Amino acid sequence: MMSWAAQQSALHNVVRSAWTHRGWLAWLLWPLALTFGALVALRRRFYDWGLFERGKVAVPVIVIGNVVAGGSGKTPVVMALVQHLQGRGLKVGIVSRGYGRRARDCREVLPHSRADEVGDEPVLIRRRTKAVVYVAPHRLDAASALLRNHPDTQIIVCDDGLQHWGLQRDLEVCVFDDRGIGNGFLLPAGPLREAWPRRVDMVLHTGAQPAFSGFTAQRALAPYAKRADGTQVTFTELMLAGAQPILAVAAIAKPEEFFAMLRAAGLKLTQTLALPDHCDFGNWSAQDFPTFRIVCTEKDAVKLWRLEPQALAVPLHCIPEPAFIAQLESRLQGLLIDKSVTALSSRHGHTTS
Repeated sequence: MMSWAAQQSALHNVVRSAWTHRGWLAWLLWPLALTFGALVALRRRFYDWGLFERGKVAVPVIVIGNVVAGGSGKTPVVMALVQHLQGRGLKVGIVSRGYGRRARDCREVLPHSRADEVGDEPVLIRRRTKAVVYVAPHRLDAASALLRNHPDTQIIVCDDGLQHWGLQRDLEVCVFDDRGIGNGFLLPAGPLREAWPRRVDMVLHTGAQPAFSGFTAQRALAPYAKRADGTQVTFTELMLAGAQPILAVAAIAKPEEFFAMLRAAGLKLTQTLALPDHCDFGNWSAQDFPTFRIVCTEKDAVKLWRLEPQALAVPLHCIPEPAFIAQLESRLQGLLIDKSVTALSSRHGHTTS
């Protein structure tokens, strides 16, 4: 009988395969995709017509998202962008829905928050960037709470949310990996959350072979792995650690890329385990792999460390090309000026009224 992990991996592979080409399963689900597309388009029209309200906040909002389900490397992009802005001396806040969390409230993500309470990606972003992070079912609520409790925030970066039109945004960055738009079908027949192409401010490709035009970013593993206590183990030390077999685990959109990067860095992987993106490891048992040294992604580690304290997390860094940063800087400068003028005008109007 297949283990829980093997069942999850097999199901994940079936879905990914169906979304890469227009095979029989994709065509079977195509009528449902038409219905889904109509509902998505109608919902957006309601916002455009003013039937659904869009909320504004007092600082520029940058949305880093995608149109492809299952992720495309946007979280490393978010962290890279936030750290770049912090390097400029700007006070940055992040908002997210907190995918996969059990709670439905609005709350701040703290250094020791649990992934099941706030989501795995918000925990990772908070720990890596040290920036203020808020999660809520509605990103407008998260942004409002963030600014209310941290009024010195100058920019808000929204992790995901291209399809969350309730929060008005000033800049949209759509992230793609090498899958591009897959088979081009909408969910569930394909990977698209909404029809593409659609208007965005910037397109960023995180893969090695972009499917169409846009800016590019390089991704690279850190030359070390991290223990749960934050200490580091270099790959050289890991390879010299003895004959203990290595199991590489990844619950991300393209786990094979993580495995390939580990191998390229010199690690000899005895076994790999690909799980669905955002897998909560709820049925994970340490007894499934009692003799293995487990290596995983940072996003997985925030959940797996509770069950496997000895697991090692390998950080992934994203480096957008200089042209992307230059255009972002240009657009952001104008946004900061516009928001400052608007805020000043509002205060002046309030004073003189």
